[in-house]
Amino acid sequence: MTEQTKGCSPHIADPAAIQLSLLQVHPRDNVLVVLQPLASGQALIEPWQEVQAKEDIQPGHKVALKLIKKGEAVIKYGYAIGVAQDDIPAGSWVHSHNLKTLLSDQMEYQYQGCNAEDLAFPTELPTHFMGYRRANGRVGTRNELWILNTVGCVNRAAMKIAEKANQQFAGLTDGVFAYTHPFGCSQLGDDLNHTRAVLAGLMQNPNAGAVLVLGLGCENNQLAALLKACPELDQSRLRSFNAQQVEDELEQGLEAAAELSQLMQQDQRTACPVSDLVVGMKCGGSDGLSGLTANPLVGRIADLVCAAGGKVVLTETPEMFGAEQVLMSRAVNETVFSDIVTLVNDFKQYFIDNKQPVYENPSPGNKAGGLTTLEEKSLGAIQKGGSAKVTQVIPYGALVQQQGLTLLQGPGNDAVSSTALAASGATMLLFTTGRGTPLGFPVPTVKISSNSDLAKRKPQWIDFDAGALLQQGQNAQDFSYQFFRYLIDIASGKQTQNELSDNKEIAIWKNGVTL
Repeated sequence: MTEQTKGCSPHIADPAAIQLSLLQVHPRDNVLVVLQPLASGQALIEPWQEVQAKEDIQPGHKVALKLIKKGEAVIKYGYAIGVAQDDIPAGSWVHSHNLKTLLSDQMEYQYQGCNAEDLAFPTELPTHFMGYRRANGRVGTRNELWILNTVGCVNRAAMKIAEKANQQFAGLTDGVFAYTHPFGCSQLGDDLNHTRAVLAGLMQNPNAGAVLVLGLGCENNQLAALLKACPELDQSRLRSFNAQQVEDELEQGLEAAAELSQLMQQDQRTACPVSDLVVGMKCGGSDGLSGLTANPLVGRIADLVCAAGGKVVLTETPEMFGAEQVLMSRAVNETVFSDIVTLVNDFKQYFIDNKQPVYENPSPGNKAGGLTTLEEKSLGAIQKGGSAKVTQVIPYGALVQQQGLTLLQGPGNDAVSSTALAASGATMLLFTTGRGTPLGFPVPTVKISSNSDLAKRKPQWIDFDAGALLQQGQNAQDFSYQFFRYLIDIASGKQTQNELSDNKEIAIWKNGVTL
């Protein structure tokens, strides 16, 4: 990590700094982000008109603002995102063919205090949403009946119960949903613990007004042990049984669903302060604009929620590599700093133990969108955490407890990390994307496109177009306030695209031995 990345939060240019077709994110940058296609021989615009494009360059990709000599750092966001492999003339395309990572497996970190400032909540924004307050004090944004299974053997039974319950008890709840998975049998050690922890976290999510747990009976993930792992679960809103121990599991499950649905009918939305929100942050299928539009927009929401006393959860540990010191500089105390170090080093060791490169380049889709090195992707990805203090670090499957920004251990995989966010207690997910995906998860999954083209092509996937932030005359603060008000509507019951299309599923991190 270079000196210029220490103790800093990423700087994002205001839309007023955009020069029509190009963007210099930070005054120190020696590359520009292309917003509209550049043709070979085309002169850049003022104030860079003396530079001509050496080749065709697509939106989201980078063009050298000046000569970058071999071995010299390539700067974006004001930070080094890698080093030039050869001389890169001004006007040249900067990507994987001439830029490589500066990162290595082992790094040393030193606590230098917390440089994050206290945040203030704007008086002009709404302070409440209409949510469901649970017996334990937590607040849900939905009132759904969730059916969860201990083992994959009873997946179909869980799904059939949910289907019949939705037909018979429509209107009593916000819906009955079965969240199935293939695990629970023949798992050992930490692998079994991961499955149990995530299921327990989902069972305790306040968006579940009631929970039906369906087991088989002979699985390693025993029903009794799973229920014991749910200390915050309202027992009056729980029904459970093993299919091997009843005559007809479908009939038994439908009876349980009927009882729970009747109980949930009495639940009503009430005005709840924004401090009761728990918001999970996720990005998937990033492009070269993700770190300039959608992720910073979500980061502004993170700051607003934290300023109001709410909880924000950021995960995808590998996508912190190369930007971890930015987060470390915001640790509220030395204990949290040490926890971030452990978070990062443990995941690096996970890569090493499985003989995988720690600093692998972004995925093919990310590369096609303009991202080159992991530093570049990570510096864009952590924008989702805003500038708030990091108050807590929690392991995979754990529940968030502290107000402010929490870091959650988890992989970058969209389905696994989003499920982990829901299991941590998030009642809404903000999912940024430059490539698009129909994926959705147990809690409302708000899809935010980094570019307007995606929002236009896939309106059935995308809820909010952050690409509009690049329009001339757009005010970043007004834009983020508009989005915040929209999210209050979502928290109060407005459905997201994933809910409207019934794209709701879970995935559990499989990282151990199966017998």
